[in-house]
Amino acid sequence: QFFVFCHGLLQLSQLLVSGYLKSSISTIERRYGLSSQTSGLLASFNEVGNTLLIVFVSYLGSRVHRPRLIGCGALLVSLAGFLMALPHFLTGPYKYDHSVASTFSNTTDLCQPGAPGAGANLSDASCPPHGSRENQEVLLVMFVAQVLLGIGGVPIQPFGISYIDDFASHRNSPLYLGIVFSLTVVGPGVAFMLGSAMLRFYVDIDKVSSAEVQLTNKDPRWVGAWWLGFLVAASLVALCALPYFFFPREMPKEVGEPLVLSGFPVVLLRNLRHPVYLLVVLAQVNISAMVAGFATFMGKFLERQFSLTASLANMIIGAVNIPGAMVGIVVGGAILKRFQMSLRQCSALCVLGMLLCLLTAFPLLFLGCPTQKVAGVTHWDSSGFGHHAMACNARCRCPERGFNPVCGSDGVEYTSPCSAGCSSLALRPDGSVLNYTGCSCVRAAGTARPGPCGTGCPHLFVPFVVLSCLAGILASTSHTPSFMLILRSIQPEDKSFAVGIQFMLLRVLAWMPGPVLYGSAIDTSCVLWERRCERRAACRYYDNTLFRHR
Repeated sequence: QFFVFCHGLLQLSQLLVSGYLKSSISTIERRYGLSSQTSGLLASFNEVGNTLLIVFVSYLGSRVHRPRLIGCGALLVSLAGFLMALPHFLTGPYKYDHSVASTFSNTTDLCQPGAPGAGANLSDASCPPHGSRENQEVLLVMFVAQVLLGIGGVPIQPFGISYIDDFASHRNSPLYLGIVFSLTVVGPGVAFMLGSAMLRFYVDIDKVSSAEVQLTNKDPRWVGAWWLGFLVAASLVALCALPYFFFPREMPKEVGEPLVLSGFPVVLLRNLRHPVYLLVVLAQVNISAMVAGFATFMGKFLERQFSLTASLANMIIGAVNIPGAMVGIVVGGAILKRFQMSLRQCSALCVLGMLLCLLTAFPLLFLGCPTQKVAGVTHWDSSGFGHHAMACNARCRCPERGFNPVCGSDGVEYTSPCSAGCSSLALRPDGSVLNYTGCSCVRAAGTARPGPCGTGCPHLFVPFVVLSCLAGILASTSHTPSFMLILRSIQPEDKSFAVGIQFMLLRVLAWMPGPVLYGSAIDTSCVLWERRCERRAACRYYDNTLFRHR
């Protein structure tokens, strides 16, 4: 029972490390200037180390000291977690454009017609000589960490489950495994809640005093302390790893002989030729690819469509969507148990769940906000808004890549006070900007307030969350019956191997490509890219309707 307790905790904290990355993905994109395709590849890269080793390790099975190997794997996962946070300590403080001169820089992004080349110093400053090399180092460290995370995770689940199943009585084994699995489902939810908590702190909380930070977490330039969560999760894993080095190799003697590799190709072909097995696994591949893409970018989607902070988006996913999926899994299992379903009824239940899910998910195509009007990006009017210098701010010599969005009193957003032609500003007592005045591009009053205008459709947010949660519940009711279809249609002696192949196919065909495909699709809906040293970095503005549809 102590082993079950330790193993539940270990799986939970291991999933904290891998799930936390998904909760902070939009923040890491912004901090290091990554496209969604790159961040999607990063999120799915832990599957690479995992896939390479999983079959080999499952085959080793009972020939090794399992608890000790689990402990070593956990220490690797912990190391990977600390490595994920390392880039924060290797790179300098986060820089962003601002209007008020401060200890960081004396540049400003107001409109200064008098000073020749006032804008030039801003754009040159954003490209330090070692900028692009630093970025490659950051990516290298993170990709290595993800591979280690995958490798470390290999022994944890299979060895833990077989160890419990070998030494628990037949009556208690399902209960113990149920406990471990339920904690596995809770893991990602806890990870998103951890993300929600950590991203409320400013990224450089350890490098600058809070008085010097002029951003609030609602600002589009805000970057939260994404690295803190990795330190928390990695420490937890390290703690959970310790007891494993003190468990015995075996408790009583185990029964049953391990699968021998000579039978490997025969069993593989026998399973792959089985039509039910193949069809169900392909169906699972399709839905898993969708879930993998969703889990990675759902937070970012909510941030952009409904102008939420990263912290709030994570809170919604961790507190609404993931518990919804858990409810669905439990309900599916309960229906199976209550009605003692046959295989045909199992497949009917799967089809029904999916059809109802499609019906509830269909309106989500239309529940979202139109793209905000951004001058010179998504909005042009008759007063000489060109693609390049607009007539109204031509005298300002704005830096091309300045980004400090302001919202004009006419409801149009501008990428910086300079591009709105604002020449002066009013401050609050605490030193933050109250508003900008004398803005030659803004109609009517000619004032602008700091921050984006927002997408202006908060009334659609609650229906979206309710429907997406409902769709998730309905889709996940088919989780347990689809597993039953596989387990009952396969010859009993091939069972563990069939499940192994199933997970490998899911990894290779769904969990690896899923986030990359989703990230690439999201990138195609970008209308303004940030540029760093002539390199395309993160996306500033998306076409919201395209983003939603794709």
